[in-house]
Amino acid sequence: MTPLVVKLGGSTAGRIEMEQWIAVLAGATLPLVIVPGGGPFADQVRSAQGEMRFSDAAAHEMAILAMEQFGIVIAERHPRLQPARSLDEFEAILAEGGVPVWLASQMTRKADIAPSWNITSDSLAAWLGRQIGSRQLLLCKQVDPEGLPEGLPALVDMGVVDAMLPELLGEETSLHIAGPSSLRSQLAALPMSRIPGIRVGLRATAGGGETQ
Repeated sequence: MTPLVVKLGGSTAGRIEMEQWIAVLAGATLPLVIVPGGGPFADQVRSAQGEMRFSDAAAHEMAILAMEQFGIVIAERHPRLQPARSLDEFEAILAEGGVPVWLASQMTRKADIAPSWNITSDSLAAWLGRQIGSRQLLLCKQVDPEGLPEGLPALVDMGVVDAMLPELLGEETSLHIAGPSSLRSQLAALPMSRIPGIRVGLRATAGGGETQ
């Protein structure tokens, strides 16, 4: 079974939801890898770029390092969570029953990804999924997907996910989004043995609905 890719949003950093999601993911019975968001570390990059006027290429590299900083925070919370920088490390950690936490700079250094703030950890999680052959992506966010417009294009328009996600996701991937209400339900149904949240249609239909 290929692992589920789980992006843990940086918006959870420093909140009780961060600790709760980490507990849920560390105890999961299905194989998974964790992609950290940038959170407050990426916010510092944005602030510094405004003050110091460095390029988007430099900001992109710094933002990936910001993801690594949050990843280090996540990985130290539970012994099953292990930092991973390469495909070999992913395989070794998963084979031992661990949960890799992706530190992205090594693998993305030569990747064909345009340096832009339009690329966030959402899209990088989708990119990673394609590298490891995963067909399941879960985005853990601080917004509940229930009640939002259906379909990935609408979520892009609302800023719930980044603008490059549809391109990097690929139509073969099943996208799921979980928010605070999904987390509460999962905490009441431990251990995590299935993907929480809702499945998101990848494109809108002409009639205003959505389809995979």
